[in-house]
Amino acid sequence: MNVAEYHSNKDIQIKQIERPSITENEILVSMKACGICGTDVMEWYRKKNIPRILGHEMSGEVVEIGCDVNTIQKHDRVFVSHHVPCFDCYYCNRGNHSACDSLHSGNFFPGGFSEFVRIPENNVKYGTFVLPQKMSYEEASMIEPMACAVAGQKMIKLQKNETVIILGSGISGLTHIQLSKNIGSKVIATDVSRYRLEQSKKFGADHSYHAGDLNIEKIKKINNGRLADKVIVCTVNKSAIQNAF
Repeated sequence: MNVAEYHSNKDIQIKQIERPSITENEILVSMKACGICGTDVMEWYRKKNIPRILGHEMSGEVVEIGCDVNTIQKHDRVFVSHHVPCFDCYYCNRGNHSACDSLHSGNFFPGGFSEFVRIPENNVKYGTFVLPQKMSYEEASMIEPMACAVAGQKMIKLQKNETVIILGSGISGLTHIQLSKNIGSKVIATDVSRYRLEQSKKFGADHSYHAGDLNIEKIKKINNGRLADKVIVCTVNKSAIQNAF
């Protein structure tokens, strides 16, 4: 099967490797769509483990199922999470799933940028979800980024009628904007890109500002004399992180 093997941001090679075989508790998925995460092009982070096959925002069709799998059917259209917790360890039982050893050690093989992906037992059990009929594979590839936004907003307990400032209107920022508006929050979005600011408005931001133009006085003016209730940082820009405080 064909895979996209990552060597650097300027060197991605199409290679052929053997199609994975599965065990009785696993499934094989034919990849149909896979998003490119910001971490996939974070070259300084990736170069210590190259070459490798990346891609974790993946959806596809189940083409093989192990004899002991009874939750998924052949030909199901699915989204598959690449890392899943065990839900049974010390950390999981305390609600700290991101500290679970299984979450850090488990993954599907070889990666989303391949024709076929082997899904291990734990990922079949806890990380494979059948798609609604009306959802496209491309839309399904956004489930993982949106899930990150959902998890973050659960942590900060964003509420209806609260005001939230979202610093950065890239993919992560746009998912937070859309989710915040769905909750019923008032959204103030920022970015340095005119295009992204236009997109922030399309996704529902009540106010959109160039990052250098938003200040305390403007926030109070458009927010009944108050500062924001919550701030969500969706950029690695140092000044944006400092401004959040």
